Amino acid sequence: MSENEISGVIVDRSIKIHKALGPGLLESVYHRILAYEQRMAGLKVETEVTIPVKWDVHVIDESFRADLIVNEQVLIELKSVERSTALYRKQTLTYIKLANLQLGLLVNFGAELLKDDLHRLVNNLTD
Repeated sequence: MSENEISGVIVDRSIKIHKALGPGLLESVYHRILAYEQRMAGLKVETEVTIPVKWDVHVIDESFRADLIVNEQVLIELKSVERSTALYRKQTLTYIKLANLQLGLLVNFGAELLKDDLHRLVNNLTD
């Protein structure tokens, strides 16, 4: 599957979860349910993936943890806040670059309407 196809499944499943549960739960709840939903869709899901940062000749392990990486192609950063900020989008873009991925999604389950606070971020996506 291409990154775009995978992101379509992720967005569809995220909307399904948000419609059923609404905003206001802890991020960890949405995290577990979204991972489950992706697996039910036949996708490979890794959770809390450690992404090291390389600086000069040093590798800083455990620099950050990606919430979800789907099919080794799409990084998902989850939030459950009233409104995401530009900083969250910048962080997600940096995370996808450090993970050597081309596509990331910032999904804020705290939004009143999920579509209003779901962001697609690309890093030289060719598809």
